[in-house]
Amino acid sequence: MADTNDIRKSVESATTQAGEAVQQAASSAMSKAQELASTASKRVDEATAALGERVRSAAGTLREHGPHEGMLGTATGSVADSLERSGRYIQEEGILGMAEDVTELIRRNPIPAMLVGVGIGFLLAKMTRR
Repeated sequence: MADTNDIRKSVESATTQAGEAVQQAASSAMSKAQELASTASKRVDEATAALGERVRSAAGTLREHGPHEGMLGTATGSVADSLERSGRYIQEEGILGMAEDVTELIRRNPIPAMLVGVGIGFLLAKMTRR
């Protein structure tokens, strides 16, 4: 009987130690995954902000070097304004905000969104067939 109890205690101890080791490994893996996700998220945010800044910079360049008078000047100003707004939107909203906006747009307009998706699919199929 004493041998059986000793074996049982040894097995229980080993099981407890193995369980603790598994919990520590899982905790470490979760911590590492969260760290990697945080790093990736920061890099995406930085890249998005940089893209927004480049778009806004392009608007400034267009304003500086584009025509200022006449119909072309009006068109240049409109395009520059649109680029400025787009750059600001990209910087402020980031990837998550833009994804939410696209999701909301699709919810409000499901049929046109589906038709656009079909059109894009058709064009991609045509391009890859060559």
